Amino acid sequence: MALRASANGIEIAYDTFGSPGGRPLLLIMGLGSQMIHWDEEFCTLLADGGHHVIRFDNRDVGESTHFHDAGTPSFGPVSSADAPYLLGDMADDAAGLLDALGLESAHVAGVSMGGMIAQAMAIRHPDRVRSLTSIMSTPSPQAAPPTEAAMAALMSPPSPDRETAIARALETWKVIASPGYPFDADRIARLAGLSYDRAYDPAGVARQLAAIMASGDRAPLLKELSVPALVLHGEQDQLVPLPGGIATADAVPGARLVTYPGMGHDLPRPLWPEFAAEIGGLTAAAER
Repeated sequence: MALRASANGIEIAYDTFGSPGGRPLLLIMGLGSQMIHWDEEFCTLLADGGHHVIRFDNRDVGESTHFHDAGTPSFGPVSSADAPYLLGDMADDAAGLLDALGLESAHVAGVSMGGMIAQAMAIRHPDRVRSLTSIMSTPSPQAAPPTEAAMAALMSPPSPDRETAIARALETWKVIASPGYPFDADRIARLAGLSYDRAYDPAGVARQLAAIMASGDRAPLLKELSVPALVLHGEQDQLVPLPGGIATADAVPGARLVTYPGMGHDLPRPLWPEFAAEIGGLTAAAER
């Protein structure tokens, strides 16, 4: 059962791994994905590397606050007025969670939309971010448009039941997952079922997507950062293609870019030790 905290005017569900005395590492998940998509085994790997790991549900997914009254955004040209909230608001949620946990600052790592939120957090709350790890993300959607196949998979219609939700999750991940690594259908089906049971809210995912589309280009503000930064990206990513990672690394002064052949828009299990080592190296160096 997730823990709960009041932060930035909402309720946030979270849990932790490792010793509270470890280097605090806040993990931010991507579009429509709940904190359980940060696999417990991977979180334990990070904790074993000296981190106090915190994962949480973003607003509008899982057990955190859902903005049901905001309805479902209509897509087309989206401006900030059309989105119920922006990525900056989600970054403020993350900073608020640190407040609730009594943490002045933390190392922050995010995947996909979570990487965008992590970037926004470093811009809006630079004193709260000890280091920034942006994984398969981008400073703006325009820097790395998805392929037609990936966009079609992302925009699949809402599912009428649990069985259909699992089937559609498998269809989506077959398109965007890493072509160079085994497709773990059992894990995807299990996570899709757990996600459905925790909270199934397609309108919430649409509101998150509107936030991405309405939040503009962060590159000019990323250029002003002075934070140790790491960018990890798959070379076969169809949803946020490699130029997004390159643009992120180019924008953040001194950022280190590491790319992986055969990796798509997921975190393949065989690469978990490498990801953990890269993140651990960054956070340890930042502490020094």
